[in-house]
Amino acid sequence: MTGVTRWTGHEAGLLRKATRKTGKAFAELVGVNQRQIPRWEGRGETLELSLANQEALDTVLARADPEVQQRFAALLTERAAAEHDERAEELLRRDPRTSRHPVDGKLMTLVEEGIYLSGPDNRSVWLEPFLVDVYPTTNEDYARFVLATGHRPPQHWPTGRCPVSLANHPVVWVTWHDATAYARWAGKVLPSARQWEKAARGPRGRIYPWGAEPTAAKANTAEAGIDATTSVSRYQSGVSPYGAFDMCGNVWEWCSTEEESGNGRYELKGSAFTSPFERAAPSLRNAANASMKDNDTGFRCAAALS
Repeated sequence: MTGVTRWTGHEAGLLRKATRKTGKAFAELVGVNQRQIPRWEGRGETLELSLANQEALDTVLARADPEVQQRFAALLTERAAAEHDERAEELLRRDPRTSRHPVDGKLMTLVEEGIYLSGPDNRSVWLEPFLVDVYPTTNEDYARFVLATGHRPPQHWPTGRCPVSLANHPVVWVTWHDATAYARWAGKVLPSARQWEKAARGPRGRIYPWGAEPTAAKANTAEAGIDATTSVSRYQSGVSPYGAFDMCGNVWEWCSTEEESGNGRYELKGSAFTSPFERAAPSLRNAANASMKDNDTGFRCAAALS
């Protein structure tokens, strides 16, 4: 993974937790007095470490095993998500376009009827109004579906149970059939590729949900160096004109639109943490066989206005 821009006592403490070492063992690894570690962690973000200590922590992180790096990235992500969730939910509650779905309880936003500019060539396309999930379907959402229906849980859940650390991350390892089954249970549908694109770009053909600037920091793509899913509410600065999160990056999302060849391949939108940023523009097309499942593929749902 990429390095830390600025090491404070907070990031140092998270790295110690990721290495699963005591304060003494971690101090030896970094090359500092063991009394420094509780001081660093006690002062948290108020303490910016010396350049020598920052360089030492850079080295520890770079040399760490991949599982340690992944744990460190997950701890950083969970912290960021916890900070953003309350603010995001409050802002969304004030948005008159949003409502809670009566079955799965997910927040949905209204995409108004009308023309939007579609595809790389910005063709004018008319769509009827619809609702779309503000966030991708999370592991926690999917767990309720599994409990209610007995549907097969995704393969990355230990013993078939949703990991607490991934509750607010998008569910992955789901086929198009799994996604469709969830949508049917919730009384929803998978969005068409055109619905998904309009929800991401807005009516005026934005290149990205936030505008025209190719800002990789607004999405969880390969350039972020996280190499894993992140909380669905993390990237507030990357929301679409309709307030939908993660329309670029994090996970590819299944759509209901089948390729014209009719060979059982369905469109995917949005790119993922495994994809370069250049693949993230919502106007771009991708597709896969309906039975495909991977660690970077999930979905969100849509619904007609009642």
